[in-house]
Amino acid sequence: MTDRPNILVIMVDQMRADWLGVAGHPVVKTPNIDALAAQGTRFTDFNVATPVCQPNRASILTGRYPSVHGLRHNGLSLPYSQSTFVEALRASGYATALIGKSHLQRMTGHPQKKGSQPVTGPISEAVKDANRYDVESPENLTADEIVVPRPYYGFDHVDFTSDHGDRPNGHYLQWLKTSRPDDWQALRDRENQLPHNYSCPQAYRTPLPVELYPSSYIGMRGCEFLDAQDASTPFFALVSFPDPHHPFNPPGRYWDMYDPDDFEVELPFEAHETPNPVLKALREKFVDGSQFTAGQENFMATERHLKEAMALTAGMIALIDDQVGKLIDRLKANGQWDNTVVVFNADHGDFLGTFSMLLKGPYIHNSTYRVPFIWRDPERDGGTTDDRLASSIDIAPALLERAGVAPYHGIQGRSLWSGERREELLMEFEDNAYPKPYFTDRPANSRTLLTPDHRMTVYEGEDWGELYERVTDPDETRNFWGDPDHTVLRTTLIHKLVDELIGATETSPFPPFRA
Repeated sequence: MTDRPNILVIMVDQMRADWLGVAGHPVVKTPNIDALAAQGTRFTDFNVATPVCQPNRASILTGRYPSVHGLRHNGLSLPYSQSTFVEALRASGYATALIGKSHLQRMTGHPQKKGSQPVTGPISEAVKDANRYDVESPENLTADEIVVPRPYYGFDHVDFTSDHGDRPNGHYLQWLKTSRPDDWQALRDRENQLPHNYSCPQAYRTPLPVELYPSSYIGMRGCEFLDAQDASTPFFALVSFPDPHHPFNPPGRYWDMYDPDDFEVELPFEAHETPNPVLKALREKFVDGSQFTAGQENFMATERHLKEAMALTAGMIALIDDQVGKLIDRLKANGQWDNTVVVFNADHGDFLGTFSMLLKGPYIHNSTYRVPFIWRDPERDGGTTDDRLASSIDIAPALLERAGVAPYHGIQGRSLWSGERREELLMEFEDNAYPKPYFTDRPANSRTLLTPDHRMTVYEGEDWGELYERVTDPDETRNFWGDPDHTVLRTTLIHKLVDELIGATETSPFPPFRA
């Protein structure tokens, strides 16, 4: 057995930090994830670098902010010029694998809306980049032969399950076609959904049986990778589930595992004492019926629809929890458990009822920026919690330090392994298109400063902002931005935010000469 630890990172998509049994959720049951926390450390204030899929996944791999690594918002790609901690592990002798959702490049073929493209001259972009970023495009991942240049951001073994719900493509689609050659198309046909009585937007009862559902496939492939490893070589595996991201379509028994009536909408829109213009604009579209509910952007819903979405999300989480149990059992059966670090994390959260909203969007709230993070390590005692302010960019330096690998210059995170403590944390948000509620003529762009006691968000081009007391108002329902009694505090936090922004600028490459 190698003296360096194996590392298994289990990633889920769009899951709130408080939707775990071990986090105190009154309804959702996650026995396998809870057991992982009982043997590890659960971070109670772990936050994203940005509450959006693509850029935060890139921040996890690079240990850098979106504004620095270049994948600033969905629809872009992580430049191949950016180093990842996976590359550093591979260079030090680790076997590396990506199984499931990657989302480091675009995974749709939808162009930007007309009118959103900039007007340019003979040179179209300030940054010249002729590299190919269509590896995760549907054109490639639905082809008979999937082309993946390896190593892919440091991964030698790549097994893609790209997109969400019951119709991802990639290697999963190839496997499904082989497994069910006669009816795979019918199983993915929206006209063939099973009968149900749910009416919430994006509720869909898939005819795919549990064993053919993407999360089951990813769990199976993850176990197969663990089985194939040589004990003399350490491995790093990212097993990445597209769930519990919408659409709301848990398969088989997971569909009616939870009853909508068992859930409560604890923070309806009316709970916010001082809603900002973004929240008000969303409410207006909900009231007049003009909001769009079939896409990726957040929207408001009725109490019944929110409860239905909660129940179906809980079913998807239950399926993931079962897969986590299978992965842990396989580590133990293979004799790998005693030398494997296991991390459980999500790329961002979901409103899931907060102020009557679903999904995610330009409105910032801890339901979308605080995510679950569990670190189980054979070198440390389990059953503990860690209240440190931590960020997605801190994962890369922590795993490198744990593996005994020095970080590369320009990494911006702080190692969780060595116990560094932050007094402040920066979060970025940059939207990729418009129009949106309130932001009708430009993409939303904001920066957030988080401290143990406060959350402050400043929006580009606006004279209003947000300032919340995290200790006395953990639900962020009263905005003190314009309160005269908070003027000194607001000024102090703005200075801290400026300091964080200065410290978050690019420092790579290091200048080899003085002049």
